[in-house]
Amino acid sequence: MKLRRAILKTFNSGNYTATVQLGGSYKVYLEDITVARNLPSVEMVSGRKVAVVFFDEHNAREAVVVAVYT
Repeated sequence: MKLRRAILKTFNSGNYTATVQLGGSYKVYLEDITVARNLPSVEMVSGRKVAVVFFDEHNAREAVVVAVYT
């Protein structure tokens, strides 16, 4: 398991998924990343910093956005 920082690009409140840009990566975006349901949708604003947990570093489908911070 690995924790990475990222920037929130988009948030889909219908299925609670996000598109994020990992810190240090200027061209790679991860799409349809699951967002923890305990995060209020009003906090999921484009440009916010988020913490992403990767349960499997080689499979982005196993990642979860677990925190939003400033």
